[in-house]
Amino acid sequence: MQMNTPSRNTIRLTRRGRLALVVIGALVAGTVVAVPLLLITDDDGESRPTTLVVPEGWRASQVYAAVDQVLALPAGTTRKSLGKADLKLPDEAGGNPEGYLFPATYPLDEKATPEKLLSRMVATANRKFNGAPVAAGAQRNAMNVYQAVTVASIVQAETAAKADMGKVARVVFNRLERGMPLQMDSTVNYALGRSAARTTEADTRIDSPYNSYQRMGLPPTPIDNPGEDAVRAAVNPAPGDWLYFVTVEPGDTRFTADYAEHQRNVAEFNARQKKTTARPQR
Repeated sequence: MQMNTPSRNTIRLTRRGRLALVVIGALVAGTVVAVPLLLITDDDGESRPTTLVVPEGWRASQVYAAVDQVLALPAGTTRKSLGKADLKLPDEAGGNPEGYLFPATYPLDEKATPEKLLSRMVATANRKFNGAPVAAGAQRNAMNVYQAVTVASIVQAETAAKADMGKVARVVFNRLERGMPLQMDSTVNYALGRSAARTTEADTRIDSPYNSYQRMGLPPTPIDNPGEDAVRAAVNPAPGDWLYFVTVEPGDTRFTADYAEHQRNVAEFNARQKKTTARPQR
């Protein structure tokens, strides 16, 4: 998230999941996406993937690109298959599977298709999300399951640390309860189709329903596909009065309800960033 001042700089890094036995590249929106694979060798000596690992926090666009890659399909094939996949999504999703392509390891047999893989991911998400713990937790926080998944997706994007996820979720709820905009850089990055370390003042003025600097409430859909830890945090947020947080450096995320303290933390973050960028490249 970011501070609420006229001169804003990004104050955190967006998490991107990584897990691989063998990694191949897929191009998504100008960014190379790591596709984790387990390969086996056929009798003729050719290797083919037997599993696809969907890491926590991948966006739907990354999942589509990975499926295209592992099935050796032309880029864009999986995205185009959505209309034929008959995905069992909640009504609120409007046919958009973002948030419901559950992070897990999926087997690839010789009959694997984009439709089958996407359906399996959504079915896994429905089993995880529609069970009593998540449904009851969402209701306890005056939300439906889809909204809880949306909160979880923000939590997933905003922190890589399991210990901080419940606190980030609490910041989201505290801001919603107070009628404050969420002001999360992760939602702006999603709107811009990127994963940037810094968000500019101009970025926060973009016209998008995902711009949580300009729009109140939650974004219209999840912004990635959250894992179980993030979902658990979204339905069981940590107790606290925090309204702000900043990751000053990896492993040092500071939460506070005091804006002046937050500004000091942000100033420390910016000072560290300047020092890092000033170092000569080797």
